[in-house]
Amino acid sequence: MAGLRIGSILLGTADPERLRAWYVAAFSPVESPSGFLDFGGFEMLVDGRDDVASKNAEPGRMILNFEVDDARVVADRLDAMGVTWLAPLEERNDGLFATLLDPDGNYVQIIQLSEAYLAAQRARRATGGTMLTRSKAFNGFSVDDIPAAKKFYGETLGLEVEEEYGMLHLRLAGDREVLVYPKSEHQPATYTMLNFPVDDIEQAVDALVARGVRFEQYENVDAKGIFRGQGPPIAWFRDPAGNILSVLQE
Repeated sequence: MAGLRIGSILLGTADPERLRAWYVAAFSPVESPSGFLDFGGFEMLVDGRDDVASKNAEPGRMILNFEVDDARVVADRLDAMGVTWLAPLEERNDGLFATLLDPDGNYVQIIQLSEAYLAAQRARRATGGTMLTRSKAFNGFSVDDIPAAKKFYGETLGLEVEEEYGMLHLRLAGDREVLVYPKSEHQPATYTMLNFPVDDIEQAVDALVARGVRFEQYENVDAKGIFRGQGPPIAWFRDPAGNILSVLQE
């Protein structure tokens, strides 16, 4: 999809101040006024949440990869910080790689790609890449009741919804699409499935409450369910299947 990119990631933690300070010390990102950490154009928000444990029990689900110019220098700095290495820095086919743990037990990799690998990447881009390079990728999630989901996303949230082959296509701003599919043994995820940026979070929350939406009363949110701590103001709510959604004021 032309112009589409993943612009940021939200890293949930029970101790945001400690984890944020660790990433600042480890990789020296640019710290934005909104609380995001900018790693060379890719932004990460370290956000406090009450639905995550202090240690990640399944760290293999997501690995943060940091491409660096000099992996040995970065590894020396991390050594001085006393990090725990899962795989010390080693030479592989495509460059230097190492895997370590952050304070929450998340997997973090530092990577220094070889010149040969980078040259091959440039050649692939010059010739148009693979068939997936031009593929209009989209994400999706499950629900346990398609009619209820269609009513919620179409009528309550006011999104453009199309139903096809027993599944829903949510048409979002920016020519984006999300697939909602039925699953008999559906279990709602513990993380936020969809984030809706808004200009005025107070107005958005009030409008959704008027439509019957109930906002989650997590720790440190105000009476309306808005969290105003580190990062942008954000409020969470659930769809009929229990999936977590949010509105946030950028």
